[in-house]
Amino acid sequence: MTEDQRRAIPFAVRAAIASVAMAVFLIVLKSYAAWSTGSIAMLGSLADSGLDLLASAVTLYGVRLAAQPADHDHRFGHGKAESLAALFQVMLITASAAGIAWRAVLALGSKEPTQSAEFGIGVSLIAIFATVVLLAYQRAVIRRTGSVAIVADNVHYQSDVLLNGSVIVALVLDQYLGWRSADPIFGIVIALWLAYGAFRASSNAIDHLMDKEWPEAMRADFIEVAARQPGIKGIHDFRTRHAGTHDFAQFHMEVPGDITVAQAHKVVEGVERALHKAFPKVEVLIHLDPEGHIDTDNPLVEADVTPHWFGKRA
Repeated sequence: MTEDQRRAIPFAVRAAIASVAMAVFLIVLKSYAAWSTGSIAMLGSLADSGLDLLASAVTLYGVRLAAQPADHDHRFGHGKAESLAALFQVMLITASAAGIAWRAVLALGSKEPTQSAEFGIGVSLIAIFATVVLLAYQRAVIRRTGSVAIVADNVHYQSDVLLNGSVIVALVLDQYLGWRSADPIFGIVIALWLAYGAFRASSNAIDHLMDKEWPEAMRADFIEVAARQPGIKGIHDFRTRHAGTHDFAQFHMEVPGDITVAQAHKVVEGVERALHKAFPKVEVLIHLDPEGHIDTDNPLVEADVTPHWFGKRA
């Protein structure tokens, strides 16, 4: 683990702790509001905050586990614990969406109005403000660490802003305009939004667990730095992946076949230094090949990714 990766760990852990604290605060606030107003939309928002607490606790555990250094049984580290925590969040969000939708459908035929709209609206405004503060902090941490678990938590709390906004609209329509169906209808809308958020969060976590390649722009930037170093004759079998806040890259690098092992090793060290300077969070593994060497007849593996950059370097 690099020094930059070690410095990034406390930020992700602090963000997870902040999420847990926020969830506890919102649960206390919304519990009283749901009891006072009888609003289905507020109840849905409370249920979501309850699951937020469990999800944030799992995120905290996942981030702390992912921060553990590599050991004998996990030589690539524990970074994928973040993706597993994110998937657990997705399951909770989906269960929350199903429960809210079912309660809202049952309430569609009810003519019983909600109560204390002003109090419910005030609680929702407080929740929106507090959540926006948390989102801003999480985004700063994400920019610094790239934590996939905090990304999933951020997506979840983004939905909370819309949830609380929907509660306000539902209470206004129900009590001030007399539209009794507004509250359960907004409950259904909230459930659908939660389901959509679960899908978005799961895609990112699954990509990490399945070792999806980096985006093409990042791959191109990485290869450009490597290809510009002296002594390289080609690069192939370039593979990348993410694991929590860590990135990994490996490739076969061709050097002239008539140089000594010591000279070839010097070329490798120069490439590693340049890559570490440009991409401090990436762990690099380089396999040396003599120029023109072919490892396999697999065209995907043997694709040379450097001709464009060699042309620019020349």
